[in-house]
Amino acid sequence: MTQADRDRLVTLKKAKKKLIKQSDAAKELGVSPRHVKRLIRRLKLEGDKSVIHGLRGVRSKRRIAEEVKQEAIEILRREEYEGFGPTLASEYLSKRHTIVASRETVRKWMMEARLWRAGQQKVEPIHVWRPRRSRLGEMVQWDTSEHAWLAVGPKFYLIAMIDDATSQVMARFVESDSTAANLEVLELWLRHYGRPLSFYTDKAGLFKTAEKRRREEPGVDKDPVEMPPTQIGRALRELNIAWLGARSPQAKGRIERFFQTAQDRLVKGLYADRVKTLEQANAYLEQEFLVWWEQTRTVKPASSDDAHRPLEKQHDLAAILSHVESRTVKSDYTLQFGRKIYAIHRADIGTGLRGAVVRVEKRRDGSLAIRFRDRYLRYELCEPAPPVTAAVPRPAKSRKGSNAGGKSDWMKGFPDKRGPSLNKAIAISNATS
Repeated sequence: MTQADRDRLVTLKKAKKKLIKQSDAAKELGVSPRHVKRLIRRLKLEGDKSVIHGLRGVRSKRRIAEEVKQEAIEILRREEYEGFGPTLASEYLSKRHTIVASRETVRKWMMEARLWRAGQQKVEPIHVWRPRRSRLGEMVQWDTSEHAWLAVGPKFYLIAMIDDATSQVMARFVESDSTAANLEVLELWLRHYGRPLSFYTDKAGLFKTAEKRRREEPGVDKDPVEMPPTQIGRALRELNIAWLGARSPQAKGRIERFFQTAQDRLVKGLYADRVKTLEQANAYLEQEFLVWWEQTRTVKPASSDDAHRPLEKQHDLAAILSHVESRTVKSDYTLQFGRKIYAIHRADIGTGLRGAVVRVEKRRDGSLAIRFRDRYLRYELCEPAPPVTAAVPRPAKSRKGSNAGGKSDWMKGFPDKRGPSLNKAIAISNATS
């Protein structure tokens, strides 16, 4: 009998002997007066043991067998489940090994087997809370996570987009955090949901062109210069989607928390499934992790209205989501792009094309398209001119004579010849004059 049972017994005996009112006993025990009458009747029939619950010490019929517990512990000792927490471990035991146990039960098992140790909760800094957007598609957060997603294998990047109102996610593993890879994920979102009102990203070079300044010019008192948009910024403008730049990682906390969950749960799932290639990683991401996220982490928006706008006829994603540059057509109706010269097809040459600025689209499938105003031009690649070979120097003519190849001997012996005397030379000069 515990001390609480003894206190209850003392109160009931006082009420039985009418030392206190049954209503006062009910307040002291925290029960109703009618239940106090039942307890007094039971006290008269069973004595002091009436305050002890009848099921105390009796094994529960819902208790999991000891053999099942030991089997679960042996499974969790395996290498692929190293580092699993109680929540993830209980899900894998139920899904893969048909061992159904609650998260708290698995936690107790793991703590007894020294597979898990409860850590002290950290006090995180408090940030200003921002309410969710009210509609799906009002704002979509967009970022990339560089992490060791695979224990052994190539390095991958995870590009993800998460809706601020519902936490619905579109994500994909890529080999590099490039503009083309980000445009590929953007196309997945656009084809699945439509055009959102805005994208919320950091101020990385993929989304915003930074102004170049000298080190001695911090730019505090200098007005900002309007920089040309990046390829992603240009694509968003053509799709009429606003771009919002975050000033800190905490500002886009929703996608940061998604990456935090993925770096724990997704990494363990990839390791447990022995994923080694990019195709396998994306298959697990779509079929397992994102399905679990959709079922457990998404919420209903405050408004049932969808803010996404459909893609219209003028929104050619192949043209918009490509690398676009401008080129000037030369007087011979050619243009240079990527160290190659392209000639416009004669049938497509029209008024105003010479000297005009055309749009060159290098698409993600490797093809090239040239557009002038509202029509595309046919072109052909000009073959480079053969390189000019240097003139071969002619061989020097051989000298005739006995001294061929040596110095000339036409002055040989000239200093040895004696000239006329001075008087004679004057006489010769007077005679000739």
